[in-house]
Amino acid sequence: MASSPILTVLEESQVSPPPATIGDRSLPLTFFDFLWLRQPPIHYLFFYELLITQPQFIQTIIPNLKHSLSITLQHFFPFASNLFVFPTSTQKPEIRYVEGDSIAVTFAECNLDFNELTGNHPRDCEMFYHLIPLLGQPDKTLDSTKIPLFSVQVTLFPNSGISIGMTNHHCLGDASTRFCFLKAWTSIARLGTDESFLANGTLPIYDRVDKNPKLEESYLNYAKVETFKEDYEAPKLCGPTDKVRGTFILPRTVLTRLKQLVSTQQPTLAYVSSFTVTCGYIWSCLASTRKADELQLFGFTIDCRARMNPPLPAAYFGNCVGGCMAMEKSAKLTGKEGFVTAAKLIGESLHKTLTDKDGVVKEIESFGDLFANGIPTTMIGVAGTPKLKFYDLDFGWGEAKKIETISIDYNGSISMNACKEKSEDLEIGVCLLTNEMESFVCIFEDGLKTYII
Repeated sequence: MASSPILTVLEESQVSPPPATIGDRSLPLTFFDFLWLRQPPIHYLFFYELLITQPQFIQTIIPNLKHSLSITLQHFFPFASNLFVFPTSTQKPEIRYVEGDSIAVTFAECNLDFNELTGNHPRDCEMFYHLIPLLGQPDKTLDSTKIPLFSVQVTLFPNSGISIGMTNHHCLGDASTRFCFLKAWTSIARLGTDESFLANGTLPIYDRVDKNPKLEESYLNYAKVETFKEDYEAPKLCGPTDKVRGTFILPRTVLTRLKQLVSTQQPTLAYVSSFTVTCGYIWSCLASTRKADELQLFGFTIDCRARMNPPLPAAYFGNCVGGCMAMEKSAKLTGKEGFVTAAKLIGESLHKTLTDKDGVVKEIESFGDLFANGIPTTMIGVAGTPKLKFYDLDFGWGEAKKIETISIDYNGSISMNACKEKSEDLEIGVCLLTNEMESFVCIFEDGLKTYII
């Protein structure tokens, strides 16, 4: 790796949809979106192995990505829009597009070691921050606070590869919405037009969910919209930091053995899945890295589109996730029995939510109440889902070599994806302090030897 990271900006662009294809439009936020008004943005990185020089990058990659992004925005206008938050709860926040609005896109060159960045071993978190674009600064007036929603940075590693870093405000949408957008963009970039996407892809659905006054009031109060203008600042990742990020793989064969272990010790547990045992095992390992016997919360989201009444289409644009959570003291989550306990708690919470006719709404309400009252404990969340095959996204250079969810650095969450080589294997991203990561690696590896062999 180079001794001092150097990022050279090659071009700074503003990319808009083709002229006169959208017109002025607005999209109201819903109670699903309100919870994320003050949350940190989502940062994600795609690394593509590509032997390419700077002249080739400038002559071919940059024009193609700008052109394909512009066409994609014609169908996904909120990505080029701004979020407007008003200083009163009677005027709900909304996404608004005005003709000429655009996305900030940066093209750069970096001397960092591409192979180091795309490894699985613990790597300095700070290295990745050079590759992540910031959202523009909020524009505050007497009437509203205007916040850009999306930005892109494409970075060349000469004769090694390319990274595409993206940042979006969480109010723009959940993982399903981001996946639909990227599926369209990669198709258009790969083929040169949107003909195939329009024939075979899925256009976003901008219909809104039915209003829920109770949740809307609760979440807007939590977001403190009345003082939003005075105290909102766009969070951003910055160094120096002593955190490292590592990637851990749980193959299908290991997941099967973990499921068998849980089912044997908890024969009445109704929900034992690869997701359940993965979350349980990682939660147990994380609990074991901390000496204090503290109350821990493990939470993750569930796509609510098909679980609403009436159900929403899969292409619904925005946030549409509810929360699932489990809580326990660290001491009860350590070791083999601790893993089984963690899997049991997660499985029970998931089963209750998925089988209760009103479970999704109940969990959404309790999730909101929990955040509104504050959480006096360690919290671990899950970013991403193995159900969405992000590794299949191809701009025309083949599948990504590596995907990283950089925003887990904010809050100690983990990321989860289906593996590139075998989608039944799971890839987990973890961000920890250096000394905690050393302990975590040993606990993760020793646990598998103890439980599986």
